[in-house]
Amino acid sequence: MPEGEGNTVTLGGKGSALAPSSVFAVSNGFAKVQVDSSALDRFAASRSSPSETHHVSFPSQFTQEERRASLMVLLGKLVLSGAVGTRATLPELLSGSLNSAESPEFGPLSVTEEELIILEKSGANLYGVFALLDYQTTLLATVIDAVAALSCEAIKADVSAFNYVDAGDGFTSKEEIGVSSDMKVLLNGSKLVGKLEVDSVYSILKINGTLRKVVKSVHLDMRSNLNSTVKVGKSGSRSDGAAEAAATSLLSLASSLQDVGKSSLCRTKLNLDAISLDSLRNTLEQMLERHCTSADDLRGRFKVILDTIYDKDYDNFVHEVFVLSNSIWKIVAWEAISAFAALEGTEFTGKGMEGGVNGENVKVDKKSDKKKKKLILGKGTSVLVQLIKDRLQGTGRNAADSSDIVEKSVQNLLLFFDIKHQQFDALLKTLKDILESNESRRLPKIPKGTRDFAKEQMTIREKAFSIITEVFKKHGATALDTPVFELRETLMGKYGEDSKLIYDLADQGGELCSLRYDLTVPFARYMAMNGLTSMKRYQIAKVYRRDNPSKGRYREFYQCDFDIAGQYARMQPDSEVIKIMTELLDKLNIGDYEVKLNHRKLLDGMLEICGVPPEKFRTICSSVDKLDKQSFDQIRKEMVEEKGLTAEMADGIGEFVKKRGHPLKLLSELQQRGSKFLENEGSVQALNDLEILFKALEKAKCIDKIVFDLSLARGLDYYTGVIYEAVFKGVTQIIRATETQVLVGFLGEDLPLGTELVNEFWQADVKAELSLSKRVMKHIDHAKDSRIPYMVLVGDRELSEGIVKLKDIDAAKEEVIPRNQMVEEVKRRLLTLKDSNL
Repeated sequence: MPEGEGNTVTLGGKGSALAPSSVFAVSNGFAKVQVDSSALDRFAASRSSPSETHHVSFPSQFTQEERRASLMVLLGKLVLSGAVGTRATLPELLSGSLNSAESPEFGPLSVTEEELIILEKSGANLYGVFALLDYQTTLLATVIDAVAALSCEAIKADVSAFNYVDAGDGFTSKEEIGVSSDMKVLLNGSKLVGKLEVDSVYSILKINGTLRKVVKSVHLDMRSNLNSTVKVGKSGSRSDGAAEAAATSLLSLASSLQDVGKSSLCRTKLNLDAISLDSLRNTLEQMLERHCTSADDLRGRFKVILDTIYDKDYDNFVHEVFVLSNSIWKIVAWEAISAFAALEGTEFTGKGMEGGVNGENVKVDKKSDKKKKKLILGKGTSVLVQLIKDRLQGTGRNAADSSDIVEKSVQNLLLFFDIKHQQFDALLKTLKDILESNESRRLPKIPKGTRDFAKEQMTIREKAFSIITEVFKKHGATALDTPVFELRETLMGKYGEDSKLIYDLADQGGELCSLRYDLTVPFARYMAMNGLTSMKRYQIAKVYRRDNPSKGRYREFYQCDFDIAGQYARMQPDSEVIKIMTELLDKLNIGDYEVKLNHRKLLDGMLEICGVPPEKFRTICSSVDKLDKQSFDQIRKEMVEEKGLTAEMADGIGEFVKKRGHPLKLLSELQQRGSKFLENEGSVQALNDLEILFKALEKAKCIDKIVFDLSLARGLDYYTGVIYEAVFKGVTQIIRATETQVLVGFLGEDLPLGTELVNEFWQADVKAELSLSKRVMKHIDHAKDSRIPYMVLVGDRELSEGIVKLKDIDAAKEEVIPRNQMVEEVKRRLLTLKDSNL
């Protein structure tokens, strides 16, 4: 921003809007302000005479920057809101004061009634500092990730938390994904990040992501507030709740800033602990204590903020948030300083200088120093570190001693992270280049509504598909595979309103094609095309829907279809398919579930009883189908206002869809004399079908899993009979990606000996892996990361004594056993583990 000195911000021009960056620039003297000539001409035509007196004042605690920001907003409100009662005199006076280097001071002003209303109702003090906060925190959200990345390398932290991926369901936090992506770009290729588990590193995604989210919300509010007019009239404008809304928005920002500050302080202290030179570490710790806000200070500041908003002292409130924001900037700067000192300590003490900090004699180990230079930073962080090095060039040229060098270096870097300093733009540009340039561009993303299946998910999926396939085959089904796309004419008209969700493909060769929406219509096409009249088949494959992604809804997903086609006894296929569903869900052992069931003809009968025209059956069924996601009030509004039902029709439907319960019990209720369903032919047929079905399911020992639910609906044309869906009610279980049961950790690099050991397990049908390394912790870390239950540790000493060390990874217990008993002992222990843990 300092490079913008001499720039001019124009107010009142056609299409012009006041931005927070403009308020910041004028408030700090980086730009001048002028009122557009068209606005001045309009005001010059005013014939109003001053009849009131007003004193432009600012809260005593406001800094000059805050006062000028308030004055800038006041000028903007005058230019936007002024009409016949606003003269050119006042805007010219305010702009002249802003273009002066002096602090804005005014005596009593003679103003018109209209000018007085604007001056008193503008909220300039609140919105002026609000604008400064908007600009300041927007920049902070850009910088904190890069500084945190330096800390991750300085303390050799575990950064696996940044392997956060977008699930593609529209429910993942976009801001956390953004932070994760930036951290991966910054740390890409780093050899310094390690295994140290640090809470203040794991929390970076949540804390920094939340700041991004809040800052975006604040920015939207600010742009609106800066460019809204003051309603000139007897009622004024402060009663519209705008100030309260702005304060609420800022309170969220203050809370997020406090979290950022606390997290940054934690990493700063860890960075200082990582500095190898004691004298440098002690000096920086002392400076930090003297010059930086502490965690206790942050808590105290936030308490003051809460008190001021409770008292509705909005001017003081926004000032306190501004003070907090300035403190957070300084904390983040100190985090950067401490991280740099841990990574490049010699830059603070002065390269080539014999004296240490505070006169301490330091002998530099050239061999050690040479090793340090070989440490590899991330592609992004290395650029930032080099920028800081360049900034410190020549810092100690006139220093009296190394202690003086440290002091000057710290002050130099504090200025470097000062948004008002001329070098800050260079830092900001570098960070943007790192994250947006071709060399360090963001990692590729997947389309919305899709997801990658990593090793853990693939393990679960393969296990699930294996169980499902086994159950399908048990019931006599054969496999079928159909093309992933079909002729468009095959798919269209089969899915009711959902036909708009079909993915159409570009015409590649004279045929109009679409991606399959499900597996049922392709199966029906296969049967018709091949002249088949009966078949029991299963198919597990992906389908595609051009839907809006949301939690649990994707644009690409698997369906596991089991279909029975042909002539059978009444309700025989339905009863077997439902039995298959409960059987495979039980075998999958996913937890508690229920199968909701209804009949399409019962639905149609319900709609007919309620007076719904037949041509609206499908569209109303589509509405009812949303009841598991929306309230009936929302569905009722859709049916009445969008789909043309009367209120009486909608209310009648509402009474029916409330009914749910045990199949045989609810069925008996619906079959009682006087039931409206008995007056409808289709409903009677449906009730008779359900009676046969429920009795069959009772004999199949699965009736207790079924819930008869009249709210279950489907809008698709091919549903003509029983409809059902399983609803998961329990908690999810975790399955590890590898099935390895024992890790053979050989303390050395003798591949033949290691292979001999692991082969004994392989020959005994024990799932085993071999790891060769002289470092014990490398074997242990591998076993923990892969959640392998047991590890056999063998080195030269163990081989010579004919023993091995058997370690229980979860229990962290180790015991020595004879080498010739290791396989049998591991197999014995594996028998005690449940299959679900393998």
